Amino acid sequence: MRHPDCWGHRPAVMGVINITPDSFSDGGRFNRADLALSEASRQLRDGAQVLDLGAQSTRPGAHDVGAEEELARLLPCLESIRAAHPQVIISVDTFLAPVARAALEAGADWINDVSGGRRDPAMLPLVADAGCPYVLMHSRGDSRTMDDRTDYGDQGVVAGVLQELRLSTDRALQAGLSQDQLIWDPGLGFAKTNQQNLALIQQLEDLQQDGIPLLLGPSRKRFIGEVLDQPRAKARIWGTAAVCARAVDAGVHVVRVHDVGPISQVVTMAAAVTRQRPRPDNVRG
Repeated sequence: MRHPDCWGHRPAVMGVINITPDSFSDGGRFNRADLALSEASRQLRDGAQVLDLGAQSTRPGAHDVGAEEELARLLPCLESIRAAHPQVIISVDTFLAPVARAALEAGADWINDVSGGRRDPAMLPLVADAGCPYVLMHSRGDSRTMDDRTDYGDQGVVAGVLQELRLSTDRALQAGLSQDQLIWDPGLGFAKTNQQNLALIQQLEDLQQDGIPLLLGPSRKRFIGEVLDQPRAKARIWGTAAVCARAVDAGVHVVRVHDVGPISQVVTMAAAVTRQRPRPDNVRG
């Protein structure tokens, strides 16, 4: 399994490349192979250790386009980036097994599934057979229903997300995945209120009890806009930077961001000045 060279020492920076017309902050900017390759090359120069390609928007209200359309968008870009950058770790953001299968055959290294295996029952057996790293994200519902599924009861969001990640992990292990394949993502912005997102960030250490590496994806998200009173997604870079600095302090393994250059500097500097507490003994990396 391929992991970044910095794995376990500081967060790897995962650069987002949305190959879609309708993603919330950069839809339509990289939906041709030449544009996606140019952006990939720029992000790698700016310090990305992983590239995350997505051809299906998962923003609130987005409509599913289906595997055929997703692959028509994805494969030319993936193949172009892989040919130009044979050593880079490429993740593909999809919840559909046919897309994951074709992406892996075309040279992808990781699968990043926002549904944690819920949306397509063939996904977990496919990933188990491939033996690749698998980002298992916490979410509820889908893009059209998730904003109505934010009730975590008396236990609160942190305990609720941890419980549901564990249940999803049990399903993955029963499908044949090894725990070494798994990376958890608490799913900021997916079935969480603004205050629930902040609570998860405040208590990131609690999500590392099970020894599974953690990925955090705060980039440009709505809760940052709410805190900063900033409606423009692209203007939320400094709020994103603050969350990523907190992720360094908490020992998160990966931060997923759009603004790779500035956030790479934030991560590097935060790692240099933050008191480097040893990771808990049960956290791999």
